[in-house]
Amino acid sequence: MMAFDRTDQSILGRWWWTVDRWMLAALAVLVGYGTILIMAASPAVAARIGLDSYHFVEHHVVMLIPALLLMIAISLLSPRGVRRAALIVFGIAVALTAATMVVGVEIKGARRWIHFPGISIQPSEFLKPAFAVVAAWLFSLQRTSPGFPGNFVSILAYLVVVALLLKQPDLGMAFVVSVVWFCQFFLAGLNIWFVVILGALGCGGLVGAYYLLPHVHSRIDRFLDPAAGDQYQVTRSLEAFGNGGLLGTGPGQGTVKMQLPDAHADFIFAVAGEELGLLWTLALVALFGFIVLRGFSRLLKDSNLFVLLAAAGLLVQFGMQAFINMASSLHMMPTKGMTLPFVSYGGSSLIALGFGMGMVLALTRRHFGLGDRP
Repeated sequence: MMAFDRTDQSILGRWWWTVDRWMLAALAVLVGYGTILIMAASPAVAARIGLDSYHFVEHHVVMLIPALLLMIAISLLSPRGVRRAALIVFGIAVALTAATMVVGVEIKGARRWIHFPGISIQPSEFLKPAFAVVAAWLFSLQRTSPGFPGNFVSILAYLVVVALLLKQPDLGMAFVVSVVWFCQFFLAGLNIWFVVILGALGCGGLVGAYYLLPHVHSRIDRFLDPAAGDQYQVTRSLEAFGNGGLLGTGPGQGTVKMQLPDAHADFIFAVAGEELGLLWTLALVALFGFIVLRGFSRLLKDSNLFVLLAAAGLLVQFGMQAFINMASSLHMMPTKGMTLPFVSYGGSSLIALGFGMGMVLALTRRHFGLGDRP
């Protein structure tokens, strides 16, 4: 158990007494929850594709360690430090995301990954949290630095980011980035007429995607009419929730993971529904809700516009990613390949989540000294 005296002025001492320990504890529980589910869901997937039974478990733990260390390291930063880190990561992520068009590896019709010796990276996962902080900084500059066109620069940056994501194509991530950016723009004081215009443009973009992108057309048609195409994973997912009942079959005792190709990733929530049952699955949903609401409750006491916009954007992003994953598993929306934060198996996703939630922990800290202001 970590313990520091309140008068301790070391970096770790100040961090311990200013960080939101409730959110830190909730994230720790979420990581533990995810590790248990990975151990339950992934061996069957690994065996089915000819890998060692604990291949995905080992890889998940190996990636989880640097993700958690990064989260703690970033949470030590001041708001100014968070802004600088986000700007650096944003620049690198934009360059690497653009590079996927040239040197990226195509998987299932999309170019989202870059292979380096011994590792594969999905740059857009890092682009997502970094852009939320950069956009918040630009919106705040519009208000705090008269004459600087923060809103205009933010719009240009948004168009570049969305264009890169759609080129891959990754409509789901482009949608999440768009919703987060719109929420930040609204909180920054967006005129109501611009709200209407941007809302109309967003709806038009979704309609356009339906008619112009075949994979989007197919997913929406299958969601509206199950007879329109293959619904194998969704059907198995719904069966899993039915099999789980109130208390579940017990960790490791479910059968859906034997049939679901993505039981350890996009459909791990279905494994939770079958093996842990309704009560523990609702507890998982409540845990995500607690983290998001706890973050917003901390922001109510902060008067700094940059901190408010950046943390709010990151929290909306975290909550929306969790909602999309769970809603897809329950057939409440068209399927989208998006991980359940800190629960699904992942590499780039885990590291990027550590980076994003580290910034949330840093921005929601209390009693900053004068040198910690943005």
